[in-house]
Amino acid sequence: MAQLLTGKTIVVTGGNSGIGEQICLDAAAEGANIVIDYVTDPAAADDLVGRIEHNGGTAVAVEADITITRDLQRLIDTAVQRFGRLDVLVNNAGIETRKALLEETEESYDKVMAVNMKSAFFATQLAARQFLAQGTEGLVLNISSVHEDWPMPGNAAYCVAKGGMRMLARTAGVELGEKGIRVVNIAPGAVQTPINASTLNDPEQRERLTDAIPLRRVATPSDVAEVVVFLASGRAAYMTATTVVVDGGIMQGSVGL
Repeated sequence: MAQLLTGKTIVVTGGNSGIGEQICLDAAAEGANIVIDYVTDPAAADDLVGRIEHNGGTAVAVEADITITRDLQRLIDTAVQRFGRLDVLVNNAGIETRKALLEETEESYDKVMAVNMKSAFFATQLAARQFLAQGTEGLVLNISSVHEDWPMPGNAAYCVAKGGMRMLARTAGVELGEKGIRVVNIAPGAVQTPINASTLNDPEQRERLTDAIPLRRVATPSDVAEVVVFLASGRAAYMTATTVVVDGGIMQGSVGL
């Protein structure tokens, strides 16, 4: 069976853990060349490169702080230098502080916005410039969240950042559409990743969460990564300026989690 992403080069921010790690593994298994961004835990990034190469794939890890535009440019330059082009950018890196509006500090707010929103904005800009320089079409995928639409009391800055990402996809997708550049958000619900460890490791909170999900389970990173592969494959070539929700139905089945 033919691989879906043969010859494509994909940059994944925050690619050495959680959802990003699985995106790298799944995309590489479908033939893509992978550029893995990391800012901490270089051993995990090196291990991921090793696993991809052991399975016959191609990958390179790059230490880059995605809140700094010159580091974002270096990620894209690495993709072009190593693999000749850029085809897909996945803005995956994200953090949250779990602070209510009245408790949020300027410092932590700035960090959430820089990692979640600023990085996605300027990475999209730089990727679009590269697509235009290549004379090719291109795709930007933002790993957003159901909280780009769905309020989460007690996590205000994160929701604001994801709401901004929602509008980034819509505005950039419209601006860049005539140039053959698409921008699509993927909005997961609850996923088994380190960012959700405190909730998932508490039996009472985990039960409450799964009871609120119509499919009665928390998503795995593969549930999200498989959507990335589909969107990057070209089989969704008429999709842009929109969000694909991957939440097990939680937004329809519950209120106020």
